Amino acid sequence: MASLYISAAHKSSGKTTVTLGLCRALKERGLRVQAFKKGPDYIDPIWHGLAAGRPSYNLDFRMMERKEIDALYARHAASADVCLVEGNKGLYDGMDLEGSDSNAALARQLGLPVILVLDSGGITRGAAPLLLGYQAFDPAINIAGVILNKVAGARHEQKLRQVIERYTDLPVLGAIQRDARLAIEERHLGLVPGNESAEADRHIAEIAQAVAAQVDLDALLRLAAQAPAIQAPATTPVRPAGGGLRIAIARDRAFGFYYQEDLDCLRDHGVELLPVDCLHDGRLPEADGLIVGGGFPESFIAELSANHALRRAILAAAEAGLPVYAECGGLMYLSRSIAWNDRRGEMVGLIPGDTVMGSRPVGRGYASLRPTAQAPLDAPGEAIPAHEFHHSHLENLPDDLAYAYEVARGHGIDGQHDGYVHKNLLAAYCHRRGAGPRGWIAPFLAKARAYAEQRNAARIAA
Repeated sequence: MASLYISAAHKSSGKTTVTLGLCRALKERGLRVQAFKKGPDYIDPIWHGLAAGRPSYNLDFRMMERKEIDALYARHAASADVCLVEGNKGLYDGMDLEGSDSNAALARQLGLPVILVLDSGGITRGAAPLLLGYQAFDPAINIAGVILNKVAGARHEQKLRQVIERYTDLPVLGAIQRDARLAIEERHLGLVPGNESAEADRHIAEIAQAVAAQVDLDALLRLAAQAPAIQAPATTPVRPAGGGLRIAIARDRAFGFYYQEDLDCLRDHGVELLPVDCLHDGRLPEADGLIVGGGFPESFIAELSANHALRRAILAAAEAGLPVYAECGGLMYLSRSIAWNDRRGEMVGLIPGDTVMGSRPVGRGYASLRPTAQAPLDAPGEAIPAHEFHHSHLENLPDDLAYAYEVARGHGIDGQHDGYVHKNLLAAYCHRRGAGPRGWIAPFLAKARAYAEQRNAARIAA
């Protein structure tokens, strides 16, 4: 099993484009490719999964313990021929001044050789001191090679190769020419998710063709073979706490932000997941719970609003006690309405407030939540790690709402609270990890089990 860490000097260097091209190009060689993404990103793993043909997993120092990162990585790397971990931002970037949560720290922990994707725009001889500085900053990090990206032409490429060969010991593994066709469309919160794009697979194929033609894949695989061997951890059978439960889950172009680890966790607990298309489905399947994850409902205001039948069904089911867990985009959908510029549409109406989109982020980055006495899924205790990234806020909220969390770091709904609570509904702007000892999945399934038992008892009594 071979592994590489794909990083860069700074964000927007083209790491995701290169990673997608490598995933598909190596898959087309007949290799089983497993992708991972550092940090709380939802969008890049969607693209990874499309490119590699198997789900991508997040590795996150803030949301996971180090032993959990090791176990998750080993479990999925063990069944692959080659693993690619895509970093976020730059190699040495992170929240901690000492770098304990940086890309370099993760590469060191996993023992992976690092490939630097160098944004070559406007640089020639300056590439040498940049690369030398990155090597010298932490000699324990194995920077094994460089891929030149956004190269202006053959002459530019030649100069870069000559400079790097003369002043450094790093091999240039490829030079990808600047090509606007390889860019992935962006919107206000980053890349457009692959689940929205009907042309996603064609686009990935174009990227893979360019990468395969301009990167030495054989040399790349030889470097990847330097990674330590991985042995799958012993698995402990999961008690099927959700055995027999049927959970509806919003999965469509508007809602697709779910950690693959969480989806696996639900299935490992014996849950049958029932996909719901909020744009087109006219009814809610008979289920013991509903999950509405994040996404971009503001991009589908007209379609979501026009689906009156499903909106009414969700409202009625939640008012009747159906356990509902929603995050960010899901919270927006469950509010009374969404307004963005000159567009406005009625939504489900479970949350007594109106969502208004703005041009600047309201909440952005890692957050920390402290459960309140009203928290339906958590006992009061230490803060729960989370993250948020939204340009919207809620208006016209009453003053007497019940909230699940006090916000110790971040913004949430009003800068002080997050997690609107109503009957068996919990809807928050912040995203949490569902798996793990402090995840939301186990207590949510307990709510779903209680609801199912109550409903069955009522049917028997009738």
